[in-house]
Amino acid sequence: MPRSNRRRPESAGDDSFERLLAGWKRTEMRRGVSWTVQPVTAAQALKEYVCPGCGRVIRVGAAHLVIWRADGVLGDAADLAARRHWHQHCWKTA
Repeated sequence: MPRSNRRRPESAGDDSFERLLAGWKRTEMRRGVSWTVQPVTAAQALKEYVCPGCGRVIRVGAAHLVIWRADGVLGDAADLAARRHWHQHCWKTA
């Protein structure tokens, strides 16, 4: 049977792109601190950032990670505002 290239109607649970992205987030523990880690694909990387791990630029179009505290004492809004963009290798070795 040939494959259909038509888009199927989205279900009620798949209506938000942010919900899809949230599925990629994960929580990691580092030195007793809980961190939220969200991958950024090369297609999503539209700005340059400086990696706090190595001090080098993360170029436009380079896949990387966005990291922020998951258990900060100042609340979720402050933690999200303090997020940083890391090279994947730098985060692994930090």
